[in-house]
Amino acid sequence: MKGGVRKFGAADRRLLPEGRLSGPMPWVIAIMMFLTVLAAAAGLGLGTAASSLDEDTGTRATVQIVEPNPDRRESQAQAALAALEKQTGVESVRRLPESEMEDLLEPWLGPGGLEGDLPIPVMIEIDLSPEAYARLDSLRAAITEAAPSARVDDNAQWLAPLAALIGSLRLLAAGLVLLMIGATAATVVLAARASLDTHRGTIEVLHLMGATDVQVARLFQRRIALDALFGGIVGLVAAAAILLLIGNRVGALGSDLLGSAHLPILSWAVLVALPIFGVLLAMVVARATILRALGRML
Repeated sequence: MKGGVRKFGAADRRLLPEGRLSGPMPWVIAIMMFLTVLAAAAGLGLGTAASSLDEDTGTRATVQIVEPNPDRRESQAQAALAALEKQTGVESVRRLPESEMEDLLEPWLGPGGLEGDLPIPVMIEIDLSPEAYARLDSLRAAITEAAPSARVDDNAQWLAPLAALIGSLRLLAAGLVLLMIGATAATVVLAARASLDTHRGTIEVLHLMGATDVQVARLFQRRIALDALFGGIVGLVAAAAILLLIGNRVGALGSDLLGSAHLPILSWAVLVALPIFGVLLAMVVARATILRALGRML
């Protein structure tokens, strides 16, 4: 004891039994962390998918030659390719081969649906510079003048509803993360108050021994931090297992769009940091709650 105030060491911390597995708080935090990690992973994965979608379709257009007559279709395809070569800002032009077109249509028409005289349109993919993409209407007019049966589709315009949906889902995921953080803070407040009521007699003894409110709050803060760390690790491990399982299932589908919603290393680092943030949040909330309650007790 120094200056009338006793300093409490490791032995005095046993005045508040840890009991990390005895109460409901660690398991409630584990559930909260599980849901938080899943919501955060969904938001991060959708962000990766949105970036990939923007890179693939931001300044890309598709030319379709839908002429049923094969000779005229081929003639117009060559005319469209020649017109594209004369345009400035066209970075690359690729005509899809018939084999690739058949692979694209087979899931819709079936294995035997392409047999016979079914006309297959000519598809030409073009990558444009931002300046050329801004004057897409003039480019469309030049192509249709050379090939009357040509149709120029703006890929970004077709995929705009999908991009808007992805943006809305990202906002929803962010909102869920904020709700889980608020629910976790509320859980810590309730647990701190319940623990304070349980150990009210011990706290009075500590005050008689010269302990300050800050010293008493540190005892509760340490206990709640350990509970939050245990629950956070359990929730993170469970969520990571679910994410890896879903990732394997998505990879087996072979979908480019779903496959683009993967989690890079930086996203995994953010998810791993969530339990650490949860512990810090629990410590701050517990300290503020205990100090406020102790101030009312005296």
